[in-house]
This record gives sequence, structure tokens and C-alpha cells, in this order.
Amino acid sequence: MSSLSNLYLCTYNSLHAIGWAIALSRILSSFVTTKSVNGAYASAGELICLLQTAAFLEVVHGAIGLVPSGVVNPLMQWGGRTHFLLAVVRQIDEVQELPSIFITFVAWSLSEVIRYSHYALSCMGSCPYWINYLRYTAFIVLYPIGIAPGEMWLMYQALPFIKKKHLHEHLFDGLPFSYYNSLMVLLLCYPFLWLKLYLHMFKQRRSKLGKHHEKKKL
Repeated sequence: MSSLSNLYLCTYNSLHAIGWAIALSRILSSFVTTKSVNGAYASAGELICLLQTAAFLEVVHGAIGLVPSGVVNPLMQWGGRTHFLLAVVRQIDEVQELPSIFITFVAWSLSEVIRYSHYALSCMGSCPYWINYLRYTAFIVLYPIGIAPGEMWLMYQALPFIKKKHLHEHLFDGLPFSYYNSLMVLLLCYPFLWLKLYLHMFKQRRSKLGKHHEKKKL
């Protein structure tokens, strides 16, 4: 990798690590101040929407070979989260104060602070083992929490509002199904789509942490 590409990736990942750390601090500060989980979106929602939208660059990075991640897995994760944020949460005021938003945002923020810090420090060539270990271990708990009581539960709770508001109805004109119907199908498929990413992370964990253990044995 050229020094220019490495500098770009280091800068990109550092900015995202800082952005997600700010989002996490805002959420926790709101929780401590109000003693309530209802202010997560109000305190950090717009920042998280911006960070998640900007993360499309990671799909581009994989597509042009700047990083070895490929396109499919980054696109699946980006698409799922962006749809959740922009098509559901941002459009329905009634769900923005639900506990499932707090759960989702905390799980996302923790995982992303770890992930982007790991990437940034790796670009600098000075990533400590404990960050590497967290990167390939914390997801075991954080990913299921973010998905089940977070994203999936909120989308389920959003269904009555979507039906009542006829949300995104204009996008489905002429089709034999509505956005409401497609979201119900998506909820049924969500665990299987998520499982693909989850198992991929376990594969990465064996690869990354296994190499470390082999070196220690040698």
C-alpha cells in the first residue's frame, strides 16, 4: 500500500473513531443527566446518521481494492444500518425515544469505536494486542445486542406507525406490495442475513487471533 493510501485510511478511520466516541459520550451524558434512556436519538441521532451515511466509503474502499474486505459484507452491513436509520428511525418521531434506540446506539458506538481505533492504529503500525483482541472479541456480545433487542425490536415496534402513515408508499406505486409488507419480510430474513456477517466475524477472529497464538508458541 502506498504511503498516500495509508495516510488516507489512517485519517478516515481516526475521524470515524473520534466521531463514534463523541456519539457515545453524548448518549451516556444524556443518560446520566436525565436518568432516562429516551434521549439517545435527540443527543446523538443526527451525528450517527452522518457517520453511517459516510461509511459508504468503506464499500468503495473494498470495491477498488484499497482494503481486502471486498464489497458484499460491507455493503450488507452498510445497507442494513442505513435503512434502519434513514428509512425508519429518522422518519418516525414516535420511535425515536424508545429504549431499543438506546440499546442499538450504545452497541453500535462501542463496536465502532473499537473497530475504527483498531484500523487507525493498524495503519500507524502500532496497534496493541488488547485493541486487536477487543476488535475480534467484543462483537460476540455487541452484535447480537445491537440486532435483536435493538434494530429488529425497533423495526417491529415501528410497523404500526409505518402502516398508519403509509410510509414510503410513493416508492411502491404500481407494485403488488407495500413498504410495510416488505419490512415484515425483511424482519423474517434479518436473522439469516445477520448470521452471515456474524459467522464471517468468527472466521476473522480465528484468523487474526489464531496467528497471534501461533507466534507466541513459536
